[in-house]
Amino acid sequence: MMEPPAEGRLSRQRARQRAIAADVMADGSVRIDALAEKHGISLMTAHRDLDALVARGIVRKTRGLVTALPSSLVEASDLFRRGQQHSEKAALARAACAWIEPGHAVILDDSTTTLNLVPLITDKVPLTVITNFLPIIEDLSGEPALTLIALGGQFHPWANSFMGHMTVAAIRDIRADIVIMSTSAITDDICFHQTQETVDTKRAMFESAAIRLLIVDHTKFERRALHALAPLTDFDHVIVDWRTRAEHVDRLKRQGIGVTVAPSARAR
Repeated sequence: MMEPPAEGRLSRQRARQRAIAADVMADGSVRIDALAEKHGISLMTAHRDLDALVARGIVRKTRGLVTALPSSLVEASDLFRRGQQHSEKAALARAACAWIEPGHAVILDDSTTTLNLVPLITDKVPLTVITNFLPIIEDLSGEPALTLIALGGQFHPWANSFMGHMTVAAIRDIRADIVIMSTSAITDDICFHQTQETVDTKRAMFESAAIRLLIVDHTKFERRALHALAPLTDFDHVIVDWRTRAEHVDRLKRQGIGVTVAPSARAR
């Protein structure tokens, strides 16, 4: 019996790894033997697949368990982030969409919060959308009335986005009406991210837009990360969700920061 071509084996391996990653992201943590049983593979093969995902910063292995928990140094993959704070992110997107006008050139960063804007902004055409986030590029690529500018550069699988000096150079050559971005953590009322590449890319976006809009769910005020991007006072407006503690909202307002609290869908 002939062996399948190496390209076919590699394709199946990648598909299996994506499926395993999706399982881990959905549950947060899974036993490795359970993954092997579900996907019909040996423990050795499961470990090889997981080692590949570990190398990409998507999961971590500990004592027979694989987890999708983010740390202060390694950004959680977009698969994991998409599974968090669904209703809050949808509320933030609805509030952010009010800032977009037909004819605008809009920069969207690689956050899963801005990904929630995709089904909303098609009502705002004609529109130009500029992004480095592959899921947004894929979702908007078929919209005929929308101009899509995909920022290239080095692809980072853990973030599902393009970052680095080539991406930054492309951003610096454009001028947008508005940038809508999120952040990994807010400490001392400063936006922080886990990698310097993320900060460099978002800072270029920030500097290339006339209006800077930050949209963050309540959990960002309880997290920490390593690299500073910008203080909240540098943004033109900050949108938070209804679960954000009043002390945070009041403190930002005392600093003269424009703040909108996005209501839940039930409160609308």
